[in-house]
Amino acid sequence: MHIDRDIKLDFRDVLIRPKRSALPSRAEVDIHREFTFKHSQRKYRGIPIIAANMDTVGTFEMALALAPYGLSVALHKHYGEKELAGFFRSLKVKSNAFYSMGITKADREKFERVIGRVGEAIEYVCIDVANGYTEGFVKFVENFREAYPKMTIMAGNVVTGEMTEELILCGADIVKVGIGPGSVCTTRDMTGVGYPQLSAVIECADAAHGLEGRICADGGCATPGDLAKAFGGGADFVMLGGMLAGHDECAGKIVKRAGRQYKPFYGMSSRAAMEKYAGGVAQYRASEGKEILVEYRGPVANTVQEILGGVRSACTYVGARKLKELTKRTTFVRVRGPGNGVPAEG
Repeated sequence: MHIDRDIKLDFRDVLIRPKRSALPSRAEVDIHREFTFKHSQRKYRGIPIIAANMDTVGTFEMALALAPYGLSVALHKHYGEKELAGFFRSLKVKSNAFYSMGITKADREKFERVIGRVGEAIEYVCIDVANGYTEGFVKFVENFREAYPKMTIMAGNVVTGEMTEELILCGADIVKVGIGPGSVCTTRDMTGVGYPQLSAVIECADAAHGLEGRICADGGCATPGDLAKAFGGGADFVMLGGMLAGHDECAGKIVKRAGRQYKPFYGMSSRAAMEKYAGGVAQYRASEGKEILVEYRGPVANTVQEILGGVRSACTYVGARKLKELTKRTTFVRVRGPGNGVPAEG
């Protein structure tokens, strides 16, 4: 048994200290990023925010709605082969969508059938498991890289520097970081396992950048300010689930309760998800997610504008003319709580 006595931080534990800025307006801030990925050598330019590969959020409709802004979607794993082939054939900007997959034999065979239909129309893949620390996962990433040398691979999830390094060395271009921080994830409660998300981002980014790799902060963002903190901590990409839930582009029917409208949102390790896709919760495991109703929020465009406006504004507060400068200009201040204590109206 070992105790790490260093303080670890979540987004709510810090604020970003403002600094003198010569920027006249947030309109002057460029929040696009440009990368050349380590292994695939593909060039990326866009706003590095990704809708999570949850079946309520990672939809074709979400991808089409986010494309004009330069954002991306990690599609959920449960679309059929014909649907996926048709979507990727029509995709104009390849970085707009990641094909998501697990590491079972069936996952690999399904991908090979889809890629057989569309050829080079798929350039971005998300290899996604809850626990990225298994030898089987690392081996899968390594074998996948050998088979598809030009594919841009995002793989995860992990929360520590050494595992980030191992995944990059085995072929991942982007490492997905986060265990337990999601709004509908109960892994920390059910298993006692996890890592405060901001510290995970800082430590994994440092490890990845030393090897010319990238990271995606996955989970824990509840406000636009949390995205600013993730980018300030070194995240190259940020993945969002709950912040994009409840919109027209999300799967699920509108539910009416007491005169108000809601849409379903649940974790992909929840009982709801496992009953939908696996016939229920297997005897050897427990549910590690919850199902909730989130207030219906209309088109996602308004939410995207709020998110992007918040990140731009954060950059102006510290004098970062480009998003890539935010990390160098960020100083975190530890606080007891990030809010001002005044409840929002509504």
